[in-house]
Amino acid sequence: MGDRVGSLRRLGARVVAAEPQPALVRTLRLLYGRDGDVLIAPVAVGAREGEIDLHLNLANPTVSTASPAFIAAAASATGWRGQRWERTLRVRQTTLDALIARHGKPAFCKIDVEGLEDQVLAGLSRPIAALSFEFTTIQRGVARRALTALEGIGDYRYNAALGESLRLAHGHWLDASAIRAWLDALPDAANSGDIYAVRRG
Repeated sequence: MGDRVGSLRRLGARVVAAEPQPALVRTLRLLYGRDGDVLIAPVAVGAREGEIDLHLNLANPTVSTASPAFIAAAASATGWRGQRWERTLRVRQTTLDALIARHGKPAFCKIDVEGLEDQVLAGLSRPIAALSFEFTTIQRGVARRALTALEGIGDYRYNAALGESLRLAHGHWLDASAIRAWLDALPDAANSGDIYAVRRG
């Protein structure tokens, strides 16, 4: 909904915000359309260029998703019951590599795509300095695959934040095996959060 865009702008960053939902693109343009340092790209981001079906949750658009597996995992999960994805929209999809070629390498990249974080990282072939990706306890395998993708392109250390706390959970940065163990040990009730990755050196 643009809150991270605002945070990054307050730090003086130039922001490229990818958002495939037309209603949220309109919201972002109302909030930031006059800011020359914010580019709003009306696209999904994934493993390859093309198109993808986006399943819209009209009552809770922040959990709209292009992942049928995410919808299936949420169907019977505590904390997710009652969520409904009532409409499907075909949207354009690009990759992180294509965005980097167009706009330059980012200092930081936030990935929050409801169950396709691993696919977004599959579309990145070169390391970037720092990034975060969302995880959920109903789909830990997605986060594990995202970590594997990162290990394949760079030497990273990791931390995490639970929910929307915006507070790092660990007093020091962990290697990939340690952050995997932490993720695996989380109770299901932890629900979601973000894993942060910072490139070594």
